[in-house]
Amino acid sequence: MNNQIELERKFRPEIEGLRIVAALLVAVYHIWFNRISGGVDVFFVISGFLITTSIISRYNRTGEFKFFPYIFNLLKRLLPSIIVVVFTTAIISVFLLPKSIIEKTFNEAVASLLYYQNWQLAISNTDYLDQEQMSTPFEHFWAMSIQGQFYIVWFLLFTVIFFILRKNNINGIKIVNIFLISLFALSFSYSVYLTEVNQPWAYFDVGTRVWEFSLGGLLAVNLTRIKIKSLFGDIIGWAGLIGLLLTGVVFDVSTMFPGYVALWPMLCASVILLSGNINSKYGVKSFLGSKWMMKAGSYAFGLYLWHWVLLSFYQYHFEGNPDLFVGLSIIIVSFVLSWLMTEFIETPIRSMDLGKKSITVLSSGLIFTLLLIVGLYFSHQSTITDIDGEHIIDGHPGALVIADDVRVEQKEFIPSFAQAKENLADIYDDGYVSARSSEKLRIGEYGVLEDFDYTIALVGSSYSAHWLGALQQFAEEENIRILTMIQVSSRFSTEHEAGTPQRIWNDKAISYLHENKQDIDLVVSTSDIGVAELPEPPEGMAEQLNIIGDEVGLPVMAIRGNQRFGFNIVEHLEQYGYESTKEEMMNVEPISNTHPWDLVEYKSSNIHPVDYTEYFKVNGEYEPVIGNVLIYYDGGHINNTYSRTLGPVLQEDVMHIIKDHN
Repeated sequence: MNNQIELERKFRPEIEGLRIVAALLVAVYHIWFNRISGGVDVFFVISGFLITTSIISRYNRTGEFKFFPYIFNLLKRLLPSIIVVVFTTAIISVFLLPKSIIEKTFNEAVASLLYYQNWQLAISNTDYLDQEQMSTPFEHFWAMSIQGQFYIVWFLLFTVIFFILRKNNINGIKIVNIFLISLFALSFSYSVYLTEVNQPWAYFDVGTRVWEFSLGGLLAVNLTRIKIKSLFGDIIGWAGLIGLLLTGVVFDVSTMFPGYVALWPMLCASVILLSGNINSKYGVKSFLGSKWMMKAGSYAFGLYLWHWVLLSFYQYHFEGNPDLFVGLSIIIVSFVLSWLMTEFIETPIRSMDLGKKSITVLSSGLIFTLLLIVGLYFSHQSTITDIDGEHIIDGHPGALVIADDVRVEQKEFIPSFAQAKENLADIYDDGYVSARSSEKLRIGEYGVLEDFDYTIALVGSSYSAHWLGALQQFAEEENIRILTMIQVSSRFSTEHEAGTPQRIWNDKAISYLHENKQDIDLVVSTSDIGVAELPEPPEGMAEQLNIIGDEVGLPVMAIRGNQRFGFNIVEHLEQYGYESTKEEMMNVEPISNTHPWDLVEYKSSNIHPVDYTEYFKVNGEYEPVIGNVLIYYDGGHINNTYSRTLGPVLQEDVMHIIKDHN
């Protein structure tokens, strides 16, 4: 056919060896170093190389490129293993997984099966309230999801290329190179930009990874045309392998990838493949292409899928990284599971023809696994009950044991581990929260909404938001309306740069207070950051509160920021027990006894600082549970139940300030 693309297709044994090297790199760095290795990026290059070769070869052979045969052949190769791992892990999770993350786990199980796990993680990893939550046994499926989305991109790309070739008598390799180089440049530029401005999102964005697949495609169509001498090939091949092994040591992949730094493992993989053009006794190809490396490479996919699952379940129950024996055991068991899965499930299904039987097997497995996950999810939800006010009175006084100096019989605390993550202030469910990237001022109304005597404006970040429950607890008794203005992951401060969403939001909040000050009796906000290294309020936070006190002319109850611990207390408590959690909390440098507002140089007379630190301690030591109530829902935010038990404490201060100003 005159529209063929000239391509030399030959078996590259070193690719199989490179696959197992990449998989072992991922596993070793995960298990013993708690770091990311760059091995996944090598997988992306290999995938780009192999799928480009396959697409062009099939087109040259048949003259056709149809979506269903293309995508179904891919699913036959990938989906059986994914179904087995997701199905098995979902069942085990019910028995071995901490209850605090089981809902998140089931959500990610569905995302993994349906190939959108990368977007699921992008959202959760940039969600301020989810950042401290532990990883699920499905987190590593982000790479599979990106790979699946890439295959769709490649179908669209080559559909356009083949259409152009049919309509024009032009050089096929040239047009493929033009498209791949253009895609490489666009994706790489986007990757560098997004990594700089929002690295947590960039890490999981398929657009920042397409250039890696493009590089593989460029190697597929051009590699055999590059001629090198044997000695030079040997040198660059081994240098590439050594450089690849050291990627996770040289770079902090988790915070620097996938921008320009990702060129390092990409170039290492490229020179390894380039050296494979030479058949040399001493070249890296002789090692990577050996029979035992090729055989191990056939189990690389399963090793990647299983090692993270086993490691996750180990880490849910034991602190620290595995020792040498446990780590090797994880790798060996992963190999055994990969062998069983490959030989008895994946290979038989892959050998099936494209027909009703193969379609039935795959679709049945997928549907059954999805139904299982949905069933487990709703079974979990049915065990969770709402916490009402009677629970607080009936044996769960929380902060009241300190406020009223009473004893309480120890019983099962509330909220439970399963409830804790969702035990947030009402504004989160009601949608009255602005993200740091949003400039929209969302105002919630709580308490008494008609014929009220007083109005309180709760303003600031998520650390202001968690006091809503305490204010609600006495709002009806005191006939108070509560207005909320909250922007999470952003300080209520003048320090934000002009034009940013945070600055615009802050300006809108101040303007609202100015315009409605005749209807507002008190502003409640946090005054500082609850960490020892910041003993006084950041200048912008202090200035913002002084603006409300002086320029707006409203009284402000400035609540001292409670201690932040930097680790998820709920998850640690469930995994390692009470004493370990308390010890970990006490190892954090505590905030000082001096109220941060006392250190501010200028203080508006309308600012009224309050400090509730004592209600988080027993006998001078921080506790995760007080009065049979779990205090936190992460590493510093107070859950709504404990906040409500602080209602009588805040009530006295709030009413005193309001009446003094009326």
